[in-house]
Amino acid sequence: MNDVKVSLKPAEGFRTVITAGRHTIIADEPESLGGHDAGMDPYELLLSSLGACTAMTLKMYVDRKKLPVTNIEVHLNFEKIRPEDCEGCSPEEIAGKSEIHYISRIIYVEGELSPEQEERLKYIASRCPVHLTLHSNPHVEDALIVRASSQ
Repeated sequence: MNDVKVSLKPAEGFRTVITAGRHTIIADEPESLGGHDAGMDPYELLLSSLGACTAMTLKMYVDRKKLPVTNIEVHLNFEKIRPEDCEGCSPEEIAGKSEIHYISRIIYVEGELSPEQEERLKYIASRCPVHLTLHSNPHVEDALIVRASSQ
């Protein structure tokens, strides 16, 4: 469905070129981790995917229902926390773990909405495809192919 190519030349540090179709972005690590801060780090890219999907999913719903929304803004944060510090986690989510990968997502919506519409938007946000993927424990198939250098 989605084909993405990620290319990193070790001589260039952590600077990574990401291409998807005709689009290109740069990822990098911050200088504090040995990078040149030429682009977002991998976790910022992950959060960006969730935020963009959330905003786009809400826009589709807002347009379809003709809701009086003038702006959608999604703020995200990622951190690794101790299981006992995760107030919203279920016992199953923290069982046997030494740390939890915790994503905070705050959605700001501008417009005049009823409490029922607000609840519905919160539900719709939880149905964005990237959110569903993150919650589905996706299977990642790995393969390593060694090719001769092309100096």
